[in-house]
Parts: sequence; C-alpha cells; structure tokens
Amino acid sequence: MTEEKVLEALKNVIYPGFTKDIVSFGFVKEVDIDGESVKVRVDITSSADEVKEQLIKDAETELRKIGAKESYIEINAPKKPVERSNSMTGKNIAPQVKNFLMISSGKGGVGKSTTAVNLSIAMAMQGKKVGLLDADIYGPNIPRMMGLEEQRPEVVGNKVMPLKAYGVEVMSMGSLMEPGQSLIWRGAMIMKAIEQFLRDILWSELDVLVIDMPPGTGDAQLTLAQSVPVTAGVTVTTPQEVSLDDSRRSLDMFQKLHIPIAGIVENMSGFICPSCGTESDIFGMGTSAPVAQEYDTELISRIPIEPEIRIGGDTGQPVTFSKPDSQTAKRFHEAASKVIAFMEKVNEEGGADNASIQPTTPPGVSACSMK
Repeated sequence: MTEEKVLEALKNVIYPGFTKDIVSFGFVKEVDIDGESVKVRVDITSSADEVKEQLIKDAETELRKIGAKESYIEINAPKKPVERSNSMTGKNIAPQVKNFLMISSGKGGVGKSTTAVNLSIAMAMQGKKVGLLDADIYGPNIPRMMGLEEQRPEVVGNKVMPLKAYGVEVMSMGSLMEPGQSLIWRGAMIMKAIEQFLRDILWSELDVLVIDMPPGTGDAQLTLAQSVPVTAGVTVTTPQEVSLDDSRRSLDMFQKLHIPIAGIVENMSGFICPSCGTESDIFGMGTSAPVAQEYDTELISRIPIEPEIRIGGDTGQPVTFSKPDSQTAKRFHEAASKVIAFMEKVNEEGGADNASIQPTTPPGVSACSMK
C-alpha cells in the first residue's frame, strides 16, 4: 500500500453537497501508512457533524477496497459558531458593553431587584466597571434601593447620562417619572423603551451591564435578547415549590433564547436571627439545587432572610455595601465571583464576541420623549 494508492482511492470521496472530491479540493493534508493500517488527516471548511460523519464513512469504505485492514480518519473542522441571543437579528445596539447579564425570575416578589442591586455592587467592589439597568418598566424599584429616588438624570443632546451610586452606573424608568406615576403601556412601548435604555443612555465602556428584568417571560425579555448578545442569565427564586415552578419557565426561556445560564440564586433561603445569629429553615432551603441540575447549571448562592437586607433596600444602602461583613453580603460576593468566572468562560469559548457585531440603529422614539 502506498500514499499514491491511498490518494487515488480518496478521489472517490465526494465532498457532501458538491461534485468535487476531497483530494481535488486539497482537503487531504496527511497520509500515514503502517503496514495495512492507514491514517488520514482531512481539514474541511464545514462544522456540520453530518458532513464529518459522511466523509469518515465514505473514506473508510474506499480504503477497505484497496486492502486497508484498519483506517483512522481524522477530520479537522472549524469550531461551531455559538448561537447567541441576537443571532437572528445580528444587532448589538450597545457595543461599548463587554458583557450583558440578565437577572430574571418567573414571578414577582422573589427578590430579583435586590439580587440585581447587590450583585452589581459586589462586582464593582471586585474591580469591575458595572452598569445597572432597571428594565422592570412597570415596577421600577432600583432608584430607591440605590438611594437615587430624588435624583433625575442629565440629558445631553438626545442622549441621557446614567446616574451613579456605589461605583455603579444606574438607569431606571423610575428616574424619569414622577413618584407614584403609573405606566399603562402596551407591549410595543415596552419594547421601544428597552431599546432606548440600551441605545440612548450614555453608558461607559462597561465590563458588565446588569439588567433587572420584569418578572415573567414576555416582550421585555425577547426585545433585550434580540437587541444585544446576552452573555449570561441568572434566575432568582425562593425555596417554595410554587416559585420553583415559575423558575423553570425562566430557565426554559434562557435556553430558547440561547442565553447561557450562569445559575440560580435562591432568595429567602433560611432566616438569620439578629439576636443569636442562628439560621433557621422557615421557607425551605436548597430546594433549587435539583432544578439547577435539570437545566445543567448550579445553585450559585442561597441568600438568607436578614433584617439588614430589608433596611438596606428601603433606605438606599444595599447590604453588600453597608454591611460588608454580614453573611448576606459575603454570599452576594461569592455569587458575583461565580458569575464573573462564568461570563469569562463563555467569552473564552467564543460565546460572546461583541466587537464582531456592528451596531445598528433600529427605529424608536427619542431619548427626550422618555422624560
């Protein structure tokens, strides 16, 4: 058996979808013969598994015809493109942001905004340049939680400067409305508002933009996913089964929108007594772990009920900043570290390449009309 005979045999292997063979294409890069054993290295341009499988099958068939008792076909293919949340649209209307972190929940009242606030501050305290976008249009609580309820953002031309607190850039519909004012908007207006918050706010060159989503799986989530390449998603839940049922819907949404799941934060997980420091299981504890396994992710933190959380949220002094030595603050820091590591892993694997996507300008109302 010679290299010439092997190459001649491989000329009968037609590249799937074409009329030309792999030798004529120049895809056969190496032939190694050891007695009646043949090893062939083939470099191809397709990442499709069915193409590789067909080539291996056809090559082995042709090599057997010339007497090869053993054959090994090594197929080198380009890395499969990773589907991103914005793969269908190709949009990235906030290209100055390196990573987008979606904080979601299947239902309201589980501590989603509290989690978004404290994760943002923890990331900033760990040296990241962080922005916090309150996309919960109907129930914007972030201004109060960040101590910004009396402040209004500055309008520069047709753009809006984000507010700043605790080392985090912040924007919320609550900062553009009068206190207590309701928004009675249809879905189309919500979608425009989300786009404006990404496009018309003068966000800095951020390491991460944390986005506090409204509860559920609706227009806001879909608009965000189609407007930017969301790097990761975190689902917030409580230990009760009724909350976990809704959390499954949130995790399923991440999968369907091609958003990598960083993990689950289980809020109200145990109660820490302010007098003795004992942690009691009153609502359940750790029940989110099996749900995390169902969706191939992890329970990244169990946040206990602690009076400092409520006090910090009501007074605009988040527990992660105001009580850094508390058990809750430490757990938020641990969660932030895990999320940062997860986003770095996603980027290393090619899941987030913001620079390669050119920004577009979709239609929408001007920034000043949001006042």
